[in-house]
Amino acid sequence: MTNPLRKYRYTAQTHVGLKRKVNEDSVLALPEHDIWLVADGMGGHDAGDFASRLIADAVAMIPLGLDPAARMHALRDAIQNAHKAIRAEAAARGGGTIGSTVAALIMANQHFVGLWAGDSRIYRLRDGHIEMLSEDHSAVAEYVLAGKMTWDEAEHHPHSNAITRAVGVGEELEIDKIRGDTEPGDRFLICSDGLTKYATFQILEDVLGSTPLETVGDQLIQIALTGGGADNITAVVIDVL
Repeated sequence: MTNPLRKYRYTAQTHVGLKRKVNEDSVLALPEHDIWLVADGMGGHDAGDFASRLIADAVAMIPLGLDPAARMHALRDAIQNAHKAIRAEAAARGGGTIGSTVAALIMANQHFVGLWAGDSRIYRLRDGHIEMLSEDHSAVAEYVLAGKMTWDEAEHHPHSNAITRAVGVGEELEIDKIRGDTEPGDRFLICSDGLTKYATFQILEDVLGSTPLETVGDQLIQIALTGGGADNITAVVIDVL
């Protein structure tokens, strides 16, 4: 998946895991836009996968040829449009909760922008050191941000699955944003919590720092499966050339 004109290489994988019948995660790679996205649906049978797929489909419709600023606005608009469409579908089905996390990365001109809602995550490995760029919208995130526990510890808290923000849930959707520079050798990871339940910061740092792109996706999925694979698992790794 290398184009000589492109400045990035990537791998994108998703796995249903060992306990679930349906994969409610969706993954999207748009190398022609330099956009990558993970969405983790919720809402029970045939609702969670509908919600995550709707987000991916909305983003996939972004037209080609936009300048970086317009592309970022189009990405944000697509997620907001998906929010409205999921809400409408939930109402049509009788008003239950249907929703999905989203974590998206867009690259342009030695810069990145990350957009997210929920607890799917964006990380960057630079010079062998991993950094979580996103912050979970979850009940336990407040403990972490207050310095009472680490993100790794939060994964094992009894309320670790309770997210406080999702596409399709609530009247208004607030999408968080982070931006920064990219350097050759940077490696980004976007993933659902089906991976981070099992992969600590140290594990991610070791695997991302030592595994070639050709096998890193399989390696990450395998870590979650070996750990128990209780949830769907999705991982996108993007290398800056």
